[in-house]
Amino acid sequence: MLSFGAIVYFLCFLGSGLCAYLLVSAFRRSNEKLLLWSAICFCLLAVNNLLVFVDIIVFPEVDLTVWRSLTSVAAVSALIYGFVWEIE
Repeated sequence: MLSFGAIVYFLCFLGSGLCAYLLVSAFRRSNEKLLLWSAICFCLLAVNNLLVFVDIIVFPEVDLTVWRSLTSVAAVSALIYGFVWEIE
């Protein structure tokens, strides 16, 4: 049986993945650059949430902290880049 934490981690992954999907589809319709950078950010956040699930629930003996940190920094960096350089 899955624990409450496992369910929450997986729901966070699904939520960020859904946001990424919606942002990508909105970008395809409008071709706005800020939507692209937001979609990249949420794709990386979905990867980060998946790594959290895998790190804590699936393989608790393996330490994926470095990879989790790198994906979260990359996600925030992509969004900051989009805010600073792509706003008109």
